[in-house]
Amino acid sequence: MEYRGKETSDIDSWKEVRLVYSSALKEIGTKLEILNDEFQHVHKYNPIEHIKSRIKTSDRIVKKLKKHGYESTIENMVRYVNDIAGVRIICSFTTDVYRIAQMLERQRDLNIMDVKDYIRYPKSSGYKSYHMIVSVPIYLSERRVEAKVEIQIRTVAMDFWASLEHKINYKFDVNVPDYIQNELFACAKMVSELDEKMLSLNEEVKALDLDR
Repeated sequence: MEYRGKETSDIDSWKEVRLVYSSALKEIGTKLEILNDEFQHVHKYNPIEHIKSRIKTSDRIVKKLKKHGYESTIENMVRYVNDIAGVRIICSFTTDVYRIAQMLERQRDLNIMDVKDYIRYPKSSGYKSYHMIVSVPIYLSERRVEAKVEIQIRTVAMDFWASLEHKINYKFDVNVPDYIQNELFACAKMVSELDEKMLSLNEEVKALDLDR
């Protein structure tokens, strides 16, 4: 894979792209571990079930640039692709999703660039998740670089649905038959109902604990 040289970007090679964005994932990961540990200490409860992270492959980045009409340069990668580094946070309940989002928003060294709440406002397919684009400072030996990270926060049930949707879209190259789309949408409604019932049940259990 070849890329044209940069003009104004602070990052000038694919190896450096991976270095910077891998470092950004470590920074975010450490923050989440600390926040989860603190929450456990204070509230005796872990809001995070598990965390997944990844660096988008160069082929997928180039494909995304071409889709939006940009040349395949390192500068364009850094400027226009917001999800080179991605973190997915899986929670038990929808209340945890918003709790974690609020904790991240309070981090002074994180710049919240964009937020999309697909839980309150799902996509037409039924997709639900909470998306944040954040910028995190990476301190290299001789300079500081800002790296963007896409953070997706969702429940276990939402993640199961989204994983299946991704597999189906990949298999059909987005041209999914209508009857499968309809079945997926129906499943999305069931996932929403499950999340609501599980949250309600958890609240009832917590209330019983307080009465003891």
